[in-house]
Amino acid sequence: MSRSHRITLSGVDFIPDLSGALFVPEFNALLVADLHLEKGTSLARRGVHLPPYDTRESLLQLKAAVEATRPQRLIFLGDSFHDNDARDRIDLSDLALLRAITACAETIWITGNHDPAPPRDVGGIIIEEMVLGPVTLRHQPRALRADEAEISGHLHPAAAIHARGHRIRCRCFIADERRVIMPAFGSYTGALSVRSEAFEGLFGDFHVWMIGDKAVHRFPASQVR
Repeated sequence: MSRSHRITLSGVDFIPDLSGALFVPEFNALLVADLHLEKGTSLARRGVHLPPYDTRESLLQLKAAVEATRPQRLIFLGDSFHDNDARDRIDLSDLALLRAITACAETIWITGNHDPAPPRDVGGIIIEEMVLGPVTLRHQPRALRADEAEISGHLHPAAAIHARGHRIRCRCFIADERRVIMPAFGSYTGALSVRSEAFEGLFGDFHVWMIGDKAVHRFPASQVR
């Protein structure tokens, strides 16, 4: 968990974690976006054969984040499962690990475009979106009302900078004063440049919090390539 960074939205502090999660001390909540459990087995069905351990790796990272923060609420921001059949492909030991994690906190599954109907036998409740204090939590970013602030996932942001003659590209959180988009948590999820067309019009003067190997690093928009 970052000791030096805060992302502040509508007066609420969110602490970015190296895993890609956000901890919210004021509400004792941990936010996680885009786990995409069982993406590896989905790719295998289409002839792309990767080691089938992405779900286990993602869950072990999630377990570590939960143990570090001990949240009262664990909130998933959609696309937690890669497709509607993902639950049926999860290894039984991974399923047991997932249930053990959700048993540690009040668990909320926000629906995503990949998982509009998440499984109901893994703990927690299923909703389309929710409000955490003054901030709306949902899967996909939307046009904001004048008084609205939002945290979402869906776009899997990444940023690149030039430092000491090298180009460095990492997953990142991207935020301005009204919106945060979280990085994808899942082990096999890709990442989309925050300079891509998908992010156009979503942010004003933004910063990124890039996830390095050992720390989270904050950069202004002017330094992002």
